[in-house]
Amino acid sequence: MIIEQALLQVKPRQSNQFVEAMQQAKPLIAAQPGFQSIDVRPSVDRPDQFLLLVGWESVEAHRDGFRKSPEYAQWRALLHDFYDPMPSVTYFGETIFS
Repeated sequence: MIIEQALLQVKPRQSNQFVEAMQQAKPLIAAQPGFQSIDVRPSVDRPDQFLLLVGWESVEAHRDGFRKSPEYAQWRALLHDFYDPMPSVTYFGETIFS
């Protein structure tokens, strides 16, 4: 499994609306081929910051599958206006140990 990681900085005082939008957006990503899991966690120290972790079968499942799908356009419409700045994505490989 590959992990897509993004640190999401939500515009001030929009966290509650972001959480509601993320709940609406989750089925869009969960239905994608190669999707395995999603975890969104609020920061303990920084209001309006969230950690997004998405498990994928491969980087291509995210980059060449989901990002080129019609569902991604819906995902973007629901979520991207909340971000300032726009987050960057990093991919992580298999677990070395746990």
